[in-house]
Amino acid sequence: MQKLEINSTDLTPSVVLDASARIFKFEGRSLADNPTDFFKPIHAWFKEYVQKPNPVTVVVTRFDYINTATQRELLDIIKTLEATPGAKMVWQFLEDDEDMEECGQELAQLTSLLFEFQPY
Repeated sequence: MQKLEINSTDLTPSVVLDASARIFKFEGRSLADNPTDFFKPIHAWFKEYVQKPNPVTVVVTRFDYINTATQRELLDIIKTLEATPGAKMVWQFLEDDEDMEECGQELAQLTSLLFEFQPY
């Protein structure tokens, strides 16, 4: 499966999706009012990935900030991964950033995917 790598901008996070290296990472901030175009290739990548996933899939997110539109896009990705054996989300957030911690908790409540919260 082909690696997907997207560099960050002022409005979008960096993304590295590499099944062979077992790296599934989102980092930065996501402020785009309409992030659908940004997330389109990411959704497509995960839909292909779940057809033949690794035995363990750990998606690591380290967002400084995400808006509500991005939350919806992430929920769609999480829903795609829900039925994948060995899949989990590691939600990293600044130790004193209650908003980002709550954002991850809200997403965790909307899905059956295993979440692990890691303050840093």
